[in-house]
Amino acid sequence: MKAIVYKGTSRMEWSDVPAPIPGAGEVLLRVAACGICGSDMHGYHGHDPRRVPPMIMGHEAAGVVQGGALDGRRVALNPFLNCGRCTECLSGAPQLCNAQKNIGLPPHAGSFAEYVVVPERNVEPIPDDMPFDVAALSEPLAVSVHAVALGVRALARPLSTARLVVMGGGAIGLTTALVLITEGAGEVVVVETNTARRATAEAASDRIRAVAPEDAPEAGSCDMIFDAVGAGATRALAFALARRGGVIVHSGLLPGSEGVDVRALTLRELSFLGAYCYSVADFRQAVALLAAGALGPLTWVERRAMADGSRAFADIDGGTVAAAKIVLTA
Repeated sequence: MKAIVYKGTSRMEWSDVPAPIPGAGEVLLRVAACGICGSDMHGYHGHDPRRVPPMIMGHEAAGVVQGGALDGRRVALNPFLNCGRCTECLSGAPQLCNAQKNIGLPPHAGSFAEYVVVPERNVEPIPDDMPFDVAALSEPLAVSVHAVALGVRALARPLSTARLVVMGGGAIGLTTALVLITEGAGEVVVVETNTARRATAEAASDRIRAVAPEDAPEAGSCDMIFDAVGAGATRALAFALARRGGVIVHSGLLPGSEGVDVRALTLRELSFLGAYCYSVADFRQAVALLAAGALGPLTWVERRAMADGSRAFADIDGGTVAAAKIVLTA
């Protein structure tokens, strides 16, 4: 079969590789679409020691099951692997499982390929009329669904009355803003450095206002801030924007801890929450939102052929992509 193989820093090649063979409890998924995640870009840059070349990345996938009891079933892939037996898993919080692993990280080959082997329990059926490139958005959307759920719980007031800010106009940031809107938010301010991505964010919803960092709301004026970037600068800005009693939800995964203002955390009684991945319920909610068209026209998604994936990675790296998400299709 063909796959996009990570050969080393900034090197992705469309290559011939052996087709995978499913084992006990696994299914073979013919990949129809797979999104490029920020974590894939992190590996592309050589910044993730877990991603050792040569390997196949990719985890935001959808396709058709080949063989077995689910033969022919159209599904989205939930790539998050957990033990299913610990207290966290049994309580509905598999994202906190100590044994967590992911499709697209060794030893599990990813879905930038014609076929991928995945556990049978990790495929989620999708409606017959749902395009695969839409279904492939389920995984990043589930991250945002989970982050919003945590934030809403901590805010303890209607979103319609809150001043809301999202740091970052990439896929996680933009879908976080869109989920907030589906949950009743009025205006959501998206802070994004890239001019093209600001335009993309505003085109996604008339309730999104996208601004450069220097045009962010005034300090101490915001009820809840979502940091979908996780850089020192975005953390610092989030703490500056938060009003007394405000909530900061941190879902960005860049390394470092700069920008966290512990004094402000204490004196202003801020809630600073980490949000990581999602539960099965979050993933299913993401599929349902996409199936219902709740996120609007998805104008922020760009589709490219899987065979051209290496160029897509290079274009994202070069900052020339206005789309919040590139989905590679078979």
